[in-house]
Amino acid sequence: MSFDARLCALGIELPNVPVPVANFLPYRVENNLVFLAGQVCEWNGEVRYVGKVGVEYDLAAGQAAARICGLNLLAALRSALGSLNRVRNCVRLGGFVNCDPLFPDVPKVINGASDLMHEVFGADGAHARTAVGVASLPRGAAVEVEAIFALRR
Repeated sequence: MSFDARLCALGIELPNVPVPVANFLPYRVENNLVFLAGQVCEWNGEVRYVGKVGVEYDLAAGQAAARICGLNLLAALRSALGSLNRVRNCVRLGGFVNCDPLFPDVPKVINGASDLMHEVFGADGAHARTAVGVASLPRGAAVEVEAIFALRR
């Protein structure tokens, strides 16, 4: 099954590609790689989770926020390529969690985006990853995730 077909079969709806809030591109294609700018937990212009994980939000809400970030990444990826079927695999995710300094589950929050990549791309969704707790994120968002994907030749 193609990745586009799998997305449809799973009933996953993608949001509109978020408009950058500063001087950067939502994606950059170089050779056989697509570099995706960080996406916050915004759905069609509205940041759904504003605040800190471990303060205003629990782990489950943080994971839901990370999933929205992943959906925005997929929307930008599809916009860059015209089709998810051009993807060979997910190479790397970088996740940032706006959290209380003592919040212990930053990697578990970013699983919300990682699990989505496995859901859509199967074994090709396996990736290297970084998960970091931070003091703040753009627009007060609870989570931001960036990605790199490899393309089929």
